[in-house]
Amino acid sequence: MSAPAVVVGMSGGVDSAVAALLLKRQGYRVIGLFMKNWEDDDDAEYCSTREDLVDAAAAADVVGIDFEAVNFAAEYKDRVFADFLREYAAGRTPNPDVLCNAEIKFRAFLDHAVAMGAGHIATGHYAGVRPQGAHLELLRAADAAKDQSYFLHRLTREQLARVRFPLAGLTKPEVRRIALAAGLGNHAKKDSTGICFIGERPFREFLNRYLPRAPGPMLDENGRVIGEHIGLMFYTIGQRRGIGLGGRRDDCTAAQGGLPWFVAAKDVAANSITVVRGHDHPMLLSDTLVARDASWVAGRPPAPGARLTAKTRYRQQDAPCTFHPREDGFVLRFAARQWAVTPGQSAVLYQGDACLGGGFIHAAGEARALENAA
Repeated sequence: MSAPAVVVGMSGGVDSAVAALLLKRQGYRVIGLFMKNWEDDDDAEYCSTREDLVDAAAAADVVGIDFEAVNFAAEYKDRVFADFLREYAAGRTPNPDVLCNAEIKFRAFLDHAVAMGAGHIATGHYAGVRPQGAHLELLRAADAAKDQSYFLHRLTREQLARVRFPLAGLTKPEVRRIALAAGLGNHAKKDSTGICFIGERPFREFLNRYLPRAPGPMLDENGRVIGEHIGLMFYTIGQRRGIGLGGRRDDCTAAQGGLPWFVAAKDVAANSITVVRGHDHPMLLSDTLVARDASWVAGRPPAPGARLTAKTRYRQQDAPCTFHPREDGFVLRFAARQWAVTPGQSAVLYQGDACLGGGFIHAAGEARALENAA
């Protein structure tokens, strides 16, 4: 009987290379697949696609597996990038990595692998899967600093049944040591950051190519005009740098001790931004959020009133909350107020080590002000 086939998404980085290596050692017939998801402005200055392809092919050669490249740029543009632009145009701050995982890496890629005759796919994500009764759970990784379950929360049970996460029980230093011992040339390669199609190019310059710039008033908490913004899409809730008020002196500066400015609110209808002084200003704190377009790993939401924990952005500690389902979404009420909860980002729910799913943040603030937001 031939060994079961698994197709590994190889990005050119050390994580996916080690994932392929470990699966081969476990007896799988492994095929490496490099996904090209962006073609516009794909040049050496800003995008590392060609370099990554070379690194992925070299890793596949060292591991001793077949390797191919596939172009998903059309699917990416339709399923991910179009939504990315819609969200920014609506004044929100999206995280395209969430949709990229759900629509490309675990849908288009999975469909392609099945067409190749493979029963499973695998990636170098730091996350885990375990049976829970008749179903599967998505788990946090052993390496809390690298855990990527937040970005995978929209995966379904059907997708998880086909997925292998070989790095679930490993830390990043362990992965690099395995790669070095195996002779993988990318063992010390720097982790990729940001969004592939943006790369290292200036973000404002990139957005200007797709969305019109629309300057408008910048207000303080009392509604007084204190400056001009260059376009709502260039600002996010909680932003401190790049506001353009760093050197401003006014009659409230001395009273507030020269505290830095932060973006606290965006009004699309008025094309205005409100900024406040101080990291802990009340306008930056929320005890409640409303999320929409929910997706649940188990295919159903948690029970009403369930006490869970949630992340409203990737790099943060879980926050205790109470869950209240709504049609196509939910409301979370937090035990402690959360900082800079941002519309467009994902609110992801956990029960212990299990990632239950989540939704896109629609609104955040104090409970009484959000009664009609759902």
